[in-house]
Amino acid sequence: MADRTDAPFPAETAETMPHEAYQGLHQETMVINMGPQHPSTHGVLRLVLELDGESVVSCRPVIGYLHTGFEKNCEWRSWQQGVAYVTRMDYLSSFFNELAYVTAVERLLGIEVPERARVIRVMLCELNRVASHLVWIATTSLELGAVSMMLYGFRERETILDIFELATGLRMNHAYMRIGGLAMDLPEGTESRVRDLLRLMPGRIHEYETLLSANPIWLERTRGVGQVPSERLVALGVTGPVLRASGVGYDVRRDTPYAGYEDYQFEVPVRTEGDCYARYEVRLEEMKQSLRIVEQCLERLPSGPVKIEDPKLRFPGDLKVGPDGIGNSEEYVKHIMEESMEALINHFKLVTQGIRVPPGEVYQAVESPRGELGYSVVSDGTNRPYRVRVRDPSFVNLQALPDMVTGRLVADTVACVASVDPVMGGVDR
Repeated sequence: MADRTDAPFPAETAETMPHEAYQGLHQETMVINMGPQHPSTHGVLRLVLELDGESVVSCRPVIGYLHTGFEKNCEWRSWQQGVAYVTRMDYLSSFFNELAYVTAVERLLGIEVPERARVIRVMLCELNRVASHLVWIATTSLELGAVSMMLYGFRERETILDIFELATGLRMNHAYMRIGGLAMDLPEGTESRVRDLLRLMPGRIHEYETLLSANPIWLERTRGVGQVPSERLVALGVTGPVLRASGVGYDVRRDTPYAGYEDYQFEVPVRTEGDCYARYEVRLEEMKQSLRIVEQCLERLPSGPVKIEDPKLRFPGDLKVGPDGIGNSEEYVKHIMEESMEALINHFKLVTQGIRVPPGEVYQAVESPRGELGYSVVSDGTNRPYRVRVRDPSFVNLQALPDMVTGRLVADTVACVASVDPVMGGVDR
C-alpha cells in the first residue's frame, strides 16, 4: 500500500512523538451527553461531560426529567393521603419516606404510636435498607462487568419483596405507615419468613465478598476511583455511605435517634479511603448491621395494637391482605354499614375531609440507604399541609459527582455515578 502523503504525521505516531508535540494536538475539547437514557446513570440523569480524549475535563449533572411534583401534590391532599405520594419518591426505599413523613406529622399532633407499631416500622425500614443496597450492588456490578452479581443481588431482593408483599399487599410503594401507626398488623407467618431471611442472608453476603472483594477487575475499576476529601463532602452536604466511606461517621439513627433507634445495638461502618471501593465496603457492612437490627426487632416485638386508640385521628377501617389485595375486613364493613351509624359517619368524615393538624413546623430526618432524608412539614391548622419540603439525599449527593469524575476516564464516570447510588424519583420530586 502506498504511503499517504496527506497524513498529518507520516513519520511518527502519537505513541512515539515527544510528549510536548503530542500535547500540541489537543486544540479543543469535546462536549458529549451521557444520558438521560444511558443505562449506567441510574435513572433519567443527564451528564454533560467535557472530554479531552477519554479524560473528563468537567461534568455537569442535569436533572428534572422525571417531573413528579410530589411535594406540591402533598399540599393539595389531606394529611393521610400524603403517604401515598411520599412513598413513591425514592421508590427503592419507600418505607423511609413514609416513616419520615408520618413521624413529622405525629410530632405536630403530639402523639406517640403504640410500641408494636414502632418496632415493626424499624424492622421494615432495615429490611428495606438491605433490599436497596442489594439493588445497588446488583446494578453496579452489572455496569462494571460482574454480570453474575446482578443475578444474585436481585435474587435476594425478591425474597425481601416477598416479605413486603405478605405484610403490606404490595412489593413497592406500600403506603403502609400511617399517621398514628400502621395501616394493619403483620399477617400470620411474617415473623417466620423474616427469620428465614436472617438465616439466609449472612451466607449470601459472604458470597458477594468472595466474588468481588479480591476480584482484580473489581479492584481496578473501584480502588482509588472517585476519591473526594471528607472536608469537601461535608461542605457539599453529602451524607450516607458516600460520606462514611470518607471517614465521617455521621448516621442519623445514632446521632439524632428516632423511632426508638436509641434502644438498638448496631455499629456505623466507616472507611477512610473515600473511593468507590470504600463505598462498596460500607454498604456491605451496613447490610450486616441492618440484619442485626432486624433480629433485635423480632426479639422485642410486643403484642398489642398497631394504631392509636383515638378514633378521630387514627386511620379508619380494619384493613386486611386478602387473595385479591388489600381491603376492609367483612367484620368492619358489617359494623359501619349495619351496626353503627356513628362509626359510618366518622369513617366518611376521616376519609373525605381528613384530620386537622395544629399549626406549627417540624423537620424530621431519618437515615435512608442514601443518607439523611429530611421532611420539613408546615401546618396552618387545616386538613392539609401548608408546605411539604423534602431534603432528599440523592439530590444533595449528586453535587459531589463533578469532584469525583474530573480528571478521570470516561469509564470511571460509570463507577462514580454508581457509587453515589442516586434514585431520580427523589431528585426530581
